Amino acid sequence: MKKYVIIVAGGTGSRMNNAIPKQFIELKGKPILMHTIEKFTSAFPDIFVIVVLSKSLNVAWGNLCIKHNFTISHQLADGGETRYHSVKNGLALVPVACVVGIHDAARPLVSKQTILNAFETAEVRGNASPCVPLNDSIRFLKGKDNCAVDRRHYSIIQTPQCFHSDLIKKAFLKAYKPEFTDDASVLEAFGEKINLIEGNRENIKITTEQDLIIAEALMEN
Repeated sequence: MKKYVIIVAGGTGSRMNNAIPKQFIELKGKPILMHTIEKFTSAFPDIFVIVVLSKSLNVAWGNLCIKHNFTISHQLADGGETRYHSVKNGLALVPVACVVGIHDAARPLVSKQTILNAFETAEVRGNASPCVPLNDSIRFLKGKDNCAVDRRHYSIIQTPQCFHSDLIKKAFLKAYKPEFTDDASVLEAFGEKINLIEGNRENIKITTEQDLIIAEALMEN
């Protein structure tokens, strides 16, 4: 099956306290978004790449591609009001009968093995979402009350989340709900069981300045 990846880069990175959108901030001399795209083309050289970007950033992105001599082929889709709407715009460019991965642009440290496993599992089983176990103790909060819960029953979900394109395109025909925090939750609401696979712990989402420091350190290794 042909492989597509939608890289969601529609945000502006307001929590980063930086005038530059977080996907354009440089890591090791190159914008985060470029590192992320390269991870997928390294895993699958013939993968079709779709970047969902706010239309207001298209010119800036084009200038960065020229500056960094970035020539990996990719198609742009317009960012939407929410992540859900951004992904939906990206899916409009994806054909049926392929495997499509949906990945956060701000996760440039996803491993090649995680990418391979996610796509291969989705091709066989219809969908796949990488996850890692919790290390910290957690508590359930309800109003002013709280209680301990067994962390073995919870996992941290990562991307890329991969799907048969016909299934996820149909799932995204549903009306948006605030509880759609990721793409697997949209498919689950469509009635499909989600298949979890092992992710890689380094695959953090760069959201804050502290995350940027951590990512820089991880890239040293």
